[in-house]
Amino acid sequence: MINENFLNLKTSYLFGEVDRRTEAYQQRHPGASVIRLGVGDVTLPLAPAVIDAMHAAVDECSRAETFKGYGPEHGRAFLREAIAETDFPGLGIKASEVFVSEGSKTDMGNILDIFAPGLSAGIPDPVYPLYTDTCIIAGHNIKYLPMDASNDFSGDIPEERLDLVYLCFPNNPTGAVASRKKLTEWVEYALRNGSIILYDSAYESYIRDDSIPHSIYEIPGAEDCAIEFRSFSKTAGFTGIRSGYTVIPEGLALDAADGRKVRLADLWERRQNSKYNGNSYISQRAAAAALSPEGRRQTRAQVDSYLVTASGIRGILADAGLDPAGGVNAPYLWVRTPDGMGSWEFFDCLLEATGVVVTPGAGFGPGGEGRFRLSAFGERHASIEAAERIADFVKTL
Repeated sequence: MINENFLNLKTSYLFGEVDRRTEAYQQRHPGASVIRLGVGDVTLPLAPAVIDAMHAAVDECSRAETFKGYGPEHGRAFLREAIAETDFPGLGIKASEVFVSEGSKTDMGNILDIFAPGLSAGIPDPVYPLYTDTCIIAGHNIKYLPMDASNDFSGDIPEERLDLVYLCFPNNPTGAVASRKKLTEWVEYALRNGSIILYDSAYESYIRDDSIPHSIYEIPGAEDCAIEFRSFSKTAGFTGIRSGYTVIPEGLALDAADGRKVRLADLWERRQNSKYNGNSYISQRAAAAALSPEGRRQTRAQVDSYLVTASGIRGILADAGLDPAGGVNAPYLWVRTPDGMGSWEFFDCLLEATGVVVTPGAGFGPGGEGRFRLSAFGERHASIEAAERIADFVKTL
């Protein structure tokens, strides 16, 4: 028997459908100038400190006396320690609570292995499709949490109890950030209800407002109710290198059927021991270099560059009357389609008329209909040209 839950998924994954329609357009218009602001893949090269570390790691692996094979499934000590010290200063996160992996997307999909089936899961709407798809596959009961302009795209606290709550800030796709007050409300909700917050902070390095928390653990009590996921993909350009990590505080525990308190960190470590052989040594050395003082300086400059691009796109679209959300403290912009057009209808019309690829908001959930997402990860001049094409297209409607 197959897992029938797979049959409840949409036929195609959002970004696969975007690629399919884009490829069809290019076949019809082989000479067209296509600019992709859809998929959020980085375009700047790896930082010099990262490259140097990777070369050194390759050299190590070229000699028998320094060759590195399998490492600990949860990550090598040098990287776990660097993460705890550098990414969570003063928050009491220990290296033993950091679990290194190939990326946060993988971890956020696999984390459901340690929870019972059939739980209630609060999922933001709109949101990155991973959360919805993996909850459907696991057989959980989804409760959508509307996140729109009425609540600053940070959600209203639900009245009912939920077993799991997914939060993502800075948000993908809306580019919204959550204030300290709002995150405090979410943590208080979780503590009252015995809920677990699954906190995706893959874009925290884009926050430039000092009043906005970078980690859920900046909120008192979060260590008793939250798991945090982070990635080097958008912080250090590791989309092709692969490295990320999950933080599970040692005191975070849930009840077993026999009444015992079981630490979630122990379950996750056991899961990783069974199903994962650990991230590559070369990737982990690269990640550690990204956390070094020189690496942080270099990667922050790259993040700043993407933010400049986001600001440029935002200004052009604002001047065109599109009133974009996001693009500040985040690499994504969330824009309402003109004249009430559907998301996919706008995607097709825009692509056909201008060669610009965006991501239809409907692909991020019911609340995304009538919106589209733009990524600021493209080459700057091309991205600005794409924004100008969009602005000119809207004027023709």
